[in-house]
This record gives sequence, structure tokens and C-alpha cells, in this order.
Amino acid sequence: MDRYSGRGVSRAMLPLLALHVANEYHRLGRKPPVTAGLILANTLLYLRPGALHRVLPTIDQVLFNPHLILKYGDLKRFLLSAFYHMNESHLVYNMMSLLWKGIQLETTMGSLEFASMIAALLGLSQGITILLAKSLLIFFNYETAYYHQYAAGFSGVLFGMKVVLNAQSDEFSHVYGMVVPAKYSAWAELILIQLFVPGVSFLGHLGGILAGLAYLQLRGSFSGLDPLSLLIRNAVGLLSWPLKLFRGLFQFRSHRIGGRGRVGRSPPPERGTAVRWSCPVCTYDNSAWLDACEMCSAVRRDQGFRSARRSDRSRDLSMEEVRQRRLERFDR
Repeated sequence: MDRYSGRGVSRAMLPLLALHVANEYHRLGRKPPVTAGLILANTLLYLRPGALHRVLPTIDQVLFNPHLILKYGDLKRFLLSAFYHMNESHLVYNMMSLLWKGIQLETTMGSLEFASMIAALLGLSQGITILLAKSLLIFFNYETAYYHQYAAGFSGVLFGMKVVLNAQSDEFSHVYGMVVPAKYSAWAELILIQLFVPGVSFLGHLGGILAGLAYLQLRGSFSGLDPLSLLIRNAVGLLSWPLKLFRGLFQFRSHRIGGRGRVGRSPPPERGTAVRWSCPVCTYDNSAWLDACEMCSAVRRDQGFRSARRSDRSRDLSMEEVRQRRLERFDR
């Protein structure tokens, strides 16, 4: 989340972002759809192509501001400010980070739980940021510095994702040239960005880290799906019900299953193939084109027609007779 300082108009980095996203998704076996949707939504809100420019609110109307949100109950600023970006470099940096973290988390958690986590981190990070700004105003009279600050961007959610991603990691991470334990990398990045990158929102990033910690605590209290995941699953099921009904009404019956073969009996093998069947009486391997065993004359049991004469004779054979017939055959 960056403080508002005007918006750039360059478009030079966006093709690189598109190429990088396309390359990453091309090499993935399972494409994470929620991550792709989030990147697309953030990019479209920044570009505002065609009719979207007239429909969508401007960035000035959705900038995150604790004072305006609390005073007027402005949910538009509370929810939408995370999806707006100040300039192209701000957008590209955040979307690159979202791509890397989103692929790892969504492929591990599943799309449903990942979407639930994003929604929770969004609400928690924005709410905690407001709470911090209000507390600084009440206890330290920090009014202009934080309470009336304008900000936007997805980085608060990204810091929360970083906390969740590295919560159980015992590895080390590189943060701006420094090697730190991965589980503390979000805190190191918070401090280093504040020192070396101008115009960033300290409270917005801190709120994201605290949101990640809060999410881990809340998620650990549920043995199965959390209530938000259940709500999202039911909403998706409700929205997809008309589509399933429409497809059921107009879908033609097909005899194919799994893309290959047909329901029913398989066709007989072609001549010259190596398909064989084993005799249930003497275990001799016979050609698929024979209906009775060459060794003991037992009738093939998986055929639709049988010879009564051969069947009766094969059932009366003793094991000694079967052995003699085998010897006679190999002596030919």
C-alpha cells in the first residue's frame, strides 16, 4: 500500500508483466484461477479500458483514508482501495509479488480456501490499519501522519500472504540483500522498505503483517473449512446452479465415456492380434478366435454361444486325462 502522490501514465512495464504471467501459467500443470483473476482485476482497474472508464470509480473516490471511512462509513474506500494502484511500477511490482505468492499458496491450499484467505486478509488488513491510525490519534495525537493519510494498493494483502506462506518455514530468505529467517522476512521487508523506498504506507504494511498473524490464529481454531470458505462454496454453488440446469436440459445423450470407447460390449479382436484366453480347466493358453480349448476341449466361458457336446465332455475329464492330453500334444 502506497501513499497517494499522483499517478503515472507510462505503459512500458505492462507488456513485461503480461509476458511473465503468461510464461508462468504456461509451465504450470494446474493453473490457479483465483490468482489469475486477482491479477486481471487489478490490471483492468488500473487500465480502465473502454466502457470501464465510465463505470468504475476514479482512484480519488476510493483512496484509503481512515478519517473518511470512519466518519462517513465509506465501504467503497475500505474495500476497493486495495485494488487500485498509483502508477505502473506500483502495479507491476505488486502483481509480480501476487503471482509468486499466489501460485504457491493456491496450489497448496486449493482455490476455495485461497479465495477465503484473500477475503479475510483484505478485511483484516484494512480494519487493523484503521484501528492503528485511530489509536495513534487518540493516544499520541498523530493526526496528519496517519489518520488523514491517503493510500492505495494490494501490498497490505501481500504482506499478509507472506506471513501465511512462511509461517512454518525453517528456511532463510533474501530481503533486499539481507539473509533472514523466512518466518521473519515480512518484518524485515517492512523496515527496509520504510527506510529505502519513499512514499510507502507503514501502517498499511504493518496492518497486513498483523492480519496474516490474526488469520493464522483464526484458521487454527477450525478443524475443517472455516465459515468464510463455506460461505464462498455455497455462493459458488448457488450461482452455478442455473448453468448446471441449463446444461442438463440441452445436453445430448452420448454413448462415449471418458472420451474413449463406448458403453456396451467390446468388439472382437481383429485377426492377427496376439489376444489369447486361458482355459479354466487345464490353464492352456488358446487363441482368441477359438471357442474351445485345443488341449482339453473345454468351452470358453465368456462366449455368448457354447457347444453342448464339447461342454459335457470337458466337464467329465479327470486330471489324469488332462495330463495325458497335454503329453500327447507335446509329443506331436
